[in-house]
Amino acid sequence: MSLADFRNEYDKFDLPEHLLTADPKELFSQWVDEAIRLHAPEPTAMSLSTVAPDGQPSSRIVLLKGFDESGVLFYTNYDSKKGQDLAHNPKACLLFFWPTLQRQIRLEGTVHKAPTPLSAEYFHSRPLASRISALASPQSQPTTRVALEQRSDEIATQYGEHPPYPENWGGYYLAPHHVEFWQGRTCRLHDRFSYTLHNSQWQIQRLAP
Repeated sequence: MSLADFRNEYDKFDLPEHLLTADPKELFSQWVDEAIRLHAPEPTAMSLSTVAPDGQPSSRIVLLKGFDESGVLFYTNYDSKKGQDLAHNPKACLLFFWPTLQRQIRLEGTVHKAPTPLSAEYFHSRPLASRISALASPQSQPTTRVALEQRSDEIATQYGEHPPYPENWGGYYLAPHHVEFWQGRTCRLHDRFSYTLHNSQWQIQRLAP
């Protein structure tokens, strides 16, 4: 089958105006809850796009770990490629895509580090293997499988079940100023609404699909 001929009809849900909320956080919360409740694959996975100092954008998948008045929360190595990009340019974009629900949410905004006590608390709540990996991995740097496994073994031997919180690892909040909800509809006439923050108020518009 030719890729040009591959199509999928979007006919599961709609997003009429009366279901919109005044604050996008409420609709965001509803959609995340529905993705989890309806067993969408990887419901907390989101694509994070950053921009390098030379202007080159890049994207990768991170996991949603919370959202509140500070923004949308995820964790990573601060020395990683994304961490270096964000240190240079804190503007970023997050994208959720739930194929089984035929939905997308796009959030554009500014990123800032989460408080260290919050990051440390989350770090120590993770499974032991994940904590060891966070210490062992020089994220985004060239390495080998042998080197990674050897370093993991060394840390496990050194610290046992109590590896310390690494200062170069922690949370980021993306505080959105623009949020877009996209619901697939039949005949490509999708429901698409944008929320834009202006003078501390959210302005809502329907956008053409």
